[in-house]
Amino acid sequence: MSDPLRIDFVSPLPPVRSGIADYSADLLPHLESRCDLRVIRLPGQPVAESIESRWHPGLAEATGADGRLPLYQMGNNRYHEGVLRLARERPGVLTLHDLVLHHLLIESTFGESEREFRAYLRRLAADHGWAGELTAKVRQWGELGQAALFELAARQTLLRRQHGILVHSRWAVDTVREGDPEVRVKAVPMAVPLPERVDPAAALAIRRRFGVEPQDRLLGSFGFQTPIKRTDRVIEALARSELGGAHLLVAGEVSPVLELEQLAREAGVADRVHFAGYLPYEDFETAIAACDLCLNLRYPTAGETSASLLRVLAVGRPALVSDYGPSAELPDEVAVKVPLGEDEVEALAARTGRLLAEPGQLAEMAEAARDYVRRWHDPARAAAAVVEACGELAETEPPGDRFPQIAPPTSYLWRRLSGRVEVGGAEAPWLEGTARRLQIRLTNGGPARWLAARNEFGGLMIELQWRKSPWHPSLGGTWLMLSRDLEPGESRELEVDLRRPLDAGMLIVEPHARGVAGFYALGGPFWFRVI
Repeated sequence: MSDPLRIDFVSPLPPVRSGIADYSADLLPHLESRCDLRVIRLPGQPVAESIESRWHPGLAEATGADGRLPLYQMGNNRYHEGVLRLARERPGVLTLHDLVLHHLLIESTFGESEREFRAYLRRLAADHGWAGELTAKVRQWGELGQAALFELAARQTLLRRQHGILVHSRWAVDTVREGDPEVRVKAVPMAVPLPERVDPAAALAIRRRFGVEPQDRLLGSFGFQTPIKRTDRVIEALARSELGGAHLLVAGEVSPVLELEQLAREAGVADRVHFAGYLPYEDFETAIAACDLCLNLRYPTAGETSASLLRVLAVGRPALVSDYGPSAELPDEVAVKVPLGEDEVEALAARTGRLLAEPGQLAEMAEAARDYVRRWHDPARAAAAVVEACGELAETEPPGDRFPQIAPPTSYLWRRLSGRVEVGGAEAPWLEGTARRLQIRLTNGGPARWLAARNEFGGLMIELQWRKSPWHPSLGGTWLMLSRDLEPGESRELEVDLRRPLDAGMLIVEPHARGVAGFYALGGPFWFRVI
């Protein structure tokens, strides 16, 4: 019989207010019986007495010592800065709870000083090449919205330093593999214990606290309220006739960028929207049970399989989810899926209204929800899958750092097109009225691809223009078209027959990016000569 796998478990732990800390507390007892487990204490974070007395967490400096395998729990907020530092230094198996880590990168590096900005730029460029460098500069100017952060995941170098990656959905597996086929990734269940059924009297007490009658239909939105949870769309839907009389319980802190209470007043539904604020863990399940249907809309998404959603299902409440990402994998028996787009509010109102009008179907979905969590996300089953996956991935060498292979920017996107324009055959003297054959050599000296002229936006056309002097209008000329793209570092020669007009004393040769500007305005190369 082989020796058990030796694992160092690295994660935020209770009482840290993190869903991943709660997940870890549920998983640890089941991991303990399946491996040689050591829990690691993250610097600067508290640890609950129940965990302290049972596992006696070790210091972060010991992570991975004596051949132990670090098992990291990685999320997209400031509680995971210590996890990030250790995982970058000491390869292990990393459970990626959020596929996007850009928000954590900002929290851990971005600040007012030039040094902090350089750290942000360096990390983003390492993961995303020129696109990361450009995004960092836009962020410095304060011009980058929150939704744009989801486009650059800021995870690649971290993932390539690990033996392997664990995720909680097929969608996440496909997304990680699409981003980098060399990264080893496996899907495992999420550990969600099935709670005892909530006492109906306790659920009724929650309703009474907010003035919701037993016969009223109550929707619930749980967890920290950010724009991606689309609670504003739910409030809009409440004002529609399909949901007339329905109430909404918002249980969780509300982001300062949202004005949900004002929106409820403007929509005329303020008396039916109830804000509970942050709920202690012991009240969380009771509040879920007080609802008829719970909402877990998410877009854009950081790619997470929502633990709060699975806890809703475990309590025995069906969910309304966005038909996107991991949520789209849920069976129809436990979740109603709402399409994104312009008709989202209409679809939300219609589908929610139909379901609330069918108490029998709600009851069937409630039982199916509990059964789904029991079968697929039982903590013992999850722990067994985690240990098995760790055993397989531990033998895999990390792919290692590699600069991302990203297509270069183009002359449509880039706004500083450096290089050279050289012209042969225009030497003085050049008699007025006579023609010459000119040789024009373009050299692309910047990071952007110069697009061929056939591209309506960014395509290169080279203007040859005669003037009496720089301050006089054009006396005519001609245009040359770049027939194919010019890559960074490449040169191209073009030839053209050109006649010198009367009174023309200056020849200007300037490339133009179609739909953008001439190279002079872009800080790019041009050529001129007084003949």
